[in-house]
Amino acid sequence: MGIQARELKALKLCVWKHSHFAWLFESARHLIRQQHTWRRTMPDYTVTVTTGSMVHAGTTGHAYITLIGTEGESDSIRLNNFGRFTAGTMGTFTVSTPSTLGCLLLVKLVKQQYLLGDNEWFCSKVQVTTPEGDVVHFPCYTWLSTGEEIQLRDGRVQHVFSEVEPGLITHRERELARRKLLYQWRPFMEGLPDVINADDSSDLPREIRFSFTKNAEIFYTKVEIVAILRLKGLTEDTSQWASLEDIKNAFSHHKTPISEYIEEHWKEDEFFGYQLLNGYNPMAIQRCSQLPSKFAVTDAMVQPFLESGSSLAAEMQKGNIFLVDYRRIAGLHVPVIHGKKQYIAAPLCLLYKTPDDKLLPIAIQLNQEPGPDNPVFLPSDPEHDWLLAKMFVRNADFHEHEVNSHYLRTHGLSEVFIISTLRNLPMPHPLYKLLIPHTRYTLHINTTGRTKLFGPEGIYTKATNLGGQGKFDLLKRWFSEVRYSALCLPEDIKARGLESIPKFYYRDDGLKLWDILNRYVRSMVELYYPSDLEVRRDSELQTWIKDIFVHGFLGQRKTVPETFCTVEEVVKFITMVIFNMSAQHSAVNTGQFDYGGWLPNSPNSMQKPPPTTKGQSTEQTILDTLPDVSTSANGAVFRWLLSTNSLDFIPLGCFPDEHFCEDAPLRIIKALQADLALLTQQIKERNKSLTVPYFYLCPTKMENSASI
Repeated sequence: MGIQARELKALKLCVWKHSHFAWLFESARHLIRQQHTWRRTMPDYTVTVTTGSMVHAGTTGHAYITLIGTEGESDSIRLNNFGRFTAGTMGTFTVSTPSTLGCLLLVKLVKQQYLLGDNEWFCSKVQVTTPEGDVVHFPCYTWLSTGEEIQLRDGRVQHVFSEVEPGLITHRERELARRKLLYQWRPFMEGLPDVINADDSSDLPREIRFSFTKNAEIFYTKVEIVAILRLKGLTEDTSQWASLEDIKNAFSHHKTPISEYIEEHWKEDEFFGYQLLNGYNPMAIQRCSQLPSKFAVTDAMVQPFLESGSSLAAEMQKGNIFLVDYRRIAGLHVPVIHGKKQYIAAPLCLLYKTPDDKLLPIAIQLNQEPGPDNPVFLPSDPEHDWLLAKMFVRNADFHEHEVNSHYLRTHGLSEVFIISTLRNLPMPHPLYKLLIPHTRYTLHINTTGRTKLFGPEGIYTKATNLGGQGKFDLLKRWFSEVRYSALCLPEDIKARGLESIPKFYYRDDGLKLWDILNRYVRSMVELYYPSDLEVRRDSELQTWIKDIFVHGFLGQRKTVPETFCTVEEVVKFITMVIFNMSAQHSAVNTGQFDYGGWLPNSPNSMQKPPPTTKGQSTEQTILDTLPDVSTSANGAVFRWLLSTNSLDFIPLGCFPDEHFCEDAPLRIIKALQADLALLTQQIKERNKSLTVPYFYLCPTKMENSASI
């Protein structure tokens, strides 16, 4: 009986446990069903996070996201990585909330470390699909460090005067306050525009610095150039060139089709004239309707080179005489290089358009003041006299180009426009979205250039006959004369009298490109500023142009506007800004090695003074006047570097960063791209018939910004 009783008791206990666990199991199943039902009734937001495609953009860390709307905000949700934040990828996540958040206002992102040594993360954008099916875009395009928080607002355009949501007003104010701390003005030099407050490119925010790819390319390209030149024994050789053939052999490792053509044709008068129109500096030439009194040329001197029976006065009346005057160079300080004094001329050169549309030089005076030791050189003079005179013109043009046409007009003024944009226009502002693609890399290259190019140990300083103070005085002279109209291509072409000169492809392509950009800008501006009233009400726009006027043009009232009153004023100014940041920079930058790779065509220094008499020059005189071997090699280095495109090149009109997200501006962008594609095709067709093609204003050959 004892055994049976114990068995019975155990059986009862087993039955009780079974029924109890069954009840627990059923209760758990019920709770799970309730939870799933509850989860199904919770609103779900689908979040897609895009990581930038550049090298090292990804992260091994996690991110936390919070959605903020008009009716509440979500919890901070961890977005687990698991490979979803590698470069160029999109990760999709679900954020559930107890109730809908209303209209989404902001997205808060926080990056957190997962592994030791975790790197920064470049988040391109966040896209949120609401429970109602609306898709909201949140542009980011920012690097985030571990522990860093950023709040993003949606990508729709919003003017400051129409902002009503308190949270967004505060966000807008904080964004500009933060940017004004990051991007500060600093005086560069008296009489010149202010610059970014940074001693080195490493002082700049990472968003505006070179990508890893571009940095690596520049480094290895420079290493390659210097290594080749060093192996040839050129970098330390301070002797003079023994022959033109030696120059050809020394730089045979790197040529372009145009530089090879120039090697064979640089002595020709026709090519000399051609490159003043279509070379790297088409900014110096102008029509001449009256000879300057300082130019001692006479009708008798040049009549043999004019059409039979004509005269200088008659040809000026017809509009066939042109002038380049390098007066700004006169009297500038020249340095000593390798113990040798350098020399420079401030020439005047007269050119004639022949009946068969050739532009030929017919008279050169190498200094500004006429006199017995400053003769007028003519095509009929001994070969080497005339050639040497043209070389001094080319050397002067090299400096006007590098210092003024290239650095100050494109890089320097672009920096002004960019700093003001970053300080005064928040991300929802329509002009921020319009201009930001044209700011890429400019602050980095400018900050680097002021040290590596123009600094005390810079290449331009050490390897040219205008190093040291001379280059800064030349900058000041140009800037003191600059006028707004000269920055606007149609007005500049008209002011220089170049509307009808043939074979002027910079003008032809440039005016077409100006019209395309003007239509694009007009469409965008009129979309967001339907009337002049909106222009006057936009305090951020007015602060933007005021900053440019004060810090860029130093308050000089004959330069750019101080305020905007009309839509038309905004359209013209923004067209000028974008054209100079992109097209104008391409026109004066891309051909530097093409036209300067053959040293005698564009000498970076001159070691003998300009000739004061005729009949004394020989080929040896020319070789003795050219820079020494080492100085020539250093000049080749920076021309090669400044003419090299990067693998992450972004052509004009291509906007991989999606700052505009609404249909109307996207349609305008597509129209721009169609216009640029048509112009590209027209330029390619035209170039098929040219001996020396002109492609520096081809949209697919230029970047959105002054990036090199």
